[in-house]
Amino acid sequence: MEKALAILEYLAPRPHGASLVSIATDLNQIRSGCHRTLNELVRYGYVRALPQRGEYALTTKLSSMGMSFLSKSGIIDVAQPVMNRLARETEELVRLAILDGTRLTLVAKAVGSKVGLLYDPDMGIDLRLSCSAAGHAWLATLTDQQATEAVVRQGLGDPAHYGPNAPVTVSALLAMLQAHRTRGFSMIEDMYALGMNSMAAVIRRKGEPAVGALIVAGPTSRFTRERMLHVGSSLVRRANELALIGSASPLLKADDRGTWGNMA
Repeated sequence: MEKALAILEYLAPRPHGASLVSIATDLNQIRSGCHRTLNELVRYGYVRALPQRGEYALTTKLSSMGMSFLSKSGIIDVAQPVMNRLARETEELVRLAILDGTRLTLVAKAVGSKVGLLYDPDMGIDLRLSCSAAGHAWLATLTDQQATEAVVRQGLGDPAHYGPNAPVTVSALLAMLQAHRTRGFSMIEDMYALGMNSMAAVIRRKGEPAVGALIVAGPTSRFTRERMLHVGSSLVRRANELALIGSASPLLKADDRGTWGNMA
């Protein structure tokens, strides 16, 4: 099972497929055993062989299961109206990230900007805690020790792959978290991506751990620091609103946290 799951995770960011040699080498699996596992995944419909290129790629089965899971969970029905209101108020892109263990995954979005540049990331990605607005918002709810452990486990985001302001040391990150705690929401500039600013507030009932984060993001040319400070109260209000009605979805219940985190 471990080898099969490793192959699925390896192929997920490679929609054009990968060769048996690449898969086995990068995953440190014996080539013959890797080939057998791939054949089993093909047989069960999770992977397809690309015979002309001698490569393997995921089918849509996993993505279909994921979309079905989100649909049945009720998360979109619960969150979309709140996100739409926030998008109209801010006129920027609004996103919802769900916390599971120590992973923050983007699951929904609402578009507020009608014209101009729009920053629109792919849904379904796991956010880098050390340099994302949602990551900072959640880490700020933890003690410095807990935040450090979560970031060290995942690793710091390299500015070469993210934005130039991504923190490269834990001490620099902890100083940022203290500012977020004082403010009541996180704000980052040119940190997750060059030319993009974003802010986030956690979704959390009083006395309970956070279950996710509500995010607003936009281009630096338009979504300036002054603009973020101006819409901060709207962001926090909508995050609190989502926390109050979130019990209608199992993904927004504090007692359902930790399935992925158990693997850490």
